[in-house]
Amino acid sequence: MTAIPSASSSLTYRDAGVDIDAGDALVERIKPAAKRTMRPEVMAGIGGFGALFELSKKFREPVLVSGTDGVGTKLKLAFQWNRHDTVGQDLVAMSVNDILVQGAEPLFFLDYFACGRLDVNTAASVIEGIAKGCELAGCALIGGETAEMPGMYPDGEYDLAGFAVGAVEKHEIISGQSIQRGDSILGLASSGAHSNGYSLIRKILERSQPDLAMDIGGVPLADAVMAPTRIYARSLQALIQSMRVKGMAHITGGGLTENIPRVLPAHLTAIIDRTGWPLPPLFQWLQKEGQVDDAEMHRVFNCGIGMAVIVSQYDAGAAMQLLAAAGETVFHIGHIETRGEGQAQTIVR
Repeated sequence: MTAIPSASSSLTYRDAGVDIDAGDALVERIKPAAKRTMRPEVMAGIGGFGALFELSKKFREPVLVSGTDGVGTKLKLAFQWNRHDTVGQDLVAMSVNDILVQGAEPLFFLDYFACGRLDVNTAASVIEGIAKGCELAGCALIGGETAEMPGMYPDGEYDLAGFAVGAVEKHEIISGQSIQRGDSILGLASSGAHSNGYSLIRKILERSQPDLAMDIGGVPLADAVMAPTRIYARSLQALIQSMRVKGMAHITGGGLTENIPRVLPAHLTAIIDRTGWPLPPLFQWLQKEGQVDDAEMHRVFNCGIGMAVIVSQYDAGAAMQLLAAAGETVFHIGHIETRGEGQAQTIVR
């Protein structure tokens, strides 16, 4: 039985479940990772009350673009499988890919890590992943918050939130308003399920009880499920600088059918040709094991397309070549048509 301190006993924050020394140790541990992400505009980063960032004078009429997101229930698998090294990249990707679609250059990122009891090794692994994501996006990990809150989370579990800020010239904002009938829709391959649909994925895993080492497209199932979200920053920025991009859609929760309409004028619809790209092995396995119908697959998962890019049909070939040269696997997945009365804004055929 645990002894109950007498009324005269001296209590500490550690007695209450918060280890200030562990928090300090984490800050020191992650400083080298954050340093690798620095940009010239950073005036003060990790360790202060607020991070300072001077907007580059290369922008003439800068508009700030911000985004925030988390990793969702993919974290449950990270806890269950003790795999914490990739969810940080997921966190960065979900916010950075969102602000990219309006043409923004990612500038800096902040994270929020909350747990019941701070495990420095686990937290450092997560934040190393965040730093890697920031490096891939070209943005600075400029600050964040580590919150140790006893009683709020079970031991071994944590939550993540991220916040990205970018900038775009006012006259270069990609709004989707110039999209017209006949334009082409290009699809950039995803690296897996990214960070969406994991409540259904976990349900399928629970029902199937598979061998996590089984081969899925050349990698173990666990690796396929936990593959970090692809970050499209460098390739899309190269595309934007080379030609006119009319619209982009980050394929997240809601899949293909609900995300592409977010960038379309109301009088248009996207016609997606499902034969335009192969369904990756992970999604084939999920569909088979979960007996998920096609409509649900397209509504929940990215089905192998992590970003949709809309350009003029006359620019499609050049855009595909440029994206491929930048390291993307790219497909011509559809086109834009005039929307009929009562017609959905995305039709998958």
